[in-house]
Amino acid sequence: MKKSILLLFLLAMAGSSFAQSKAEQQVADAVLVWRKAMLDADKAGLEAILAPELSYGHSNGKIEDKAMLVKSISTGESDFITMELTEQSIKIAGKTAIVRHKLAGDINDGGKPGSVKLFVLQIWQKVGPDWKLLARQAARQP
Repeated sequence: MKKSILLLFLLAMAGSSFAQSKAEQQVADAVLVWRKAMLDADKAGLEAILAPELSYGHSNGKIEDKAMLVKSISTGESDFITMELTEQSIKIAGKTAIVRHKLAGDINDGGKPGSVKLFVLQIWQKVGPDWKLLARQAARQP
C-alpha cells in the first residue's frame, strides 16, 4: 500500500513538471498572436503585441525598432509566407519571459523569395494583464 501511494505521488510530481504554468501559457499564446500578426502583415495586431521599446534583431545583424518593424511587415517590404516554430521553451522571471525556439519559414524580402532557418531568442514583458514582445534576436542555423 505504501509503495503504491509513493508511486502515485511520484507520477503526479513528474506529470506536473511538464505542465505549463498559467504565465507560461499566456506567453505561449502571445507568441502565437505575434506569429499570426507577422504572417498576416497585420499592422494593428503588431502594434498591439509589440512593446514601444522593441529591439528586433535579425540574423543578418540588422536591428529594427517597433516603428521600423511594423512598417517593414505591414507594407510587405519584408514578408513571411510561412513560419513554423519548434522546440520552444519558456522561462518566467517575474514580469519577464525568456522564449527560445527554432523558426523555419519561407520569406519574400524586397521581392526576393527565400527561406530561413533560425535560432530565436525573444524577451517578453508583462504590461498590465498583457505580454508584450520587448526584444528579439535571431541567428542562422548551420
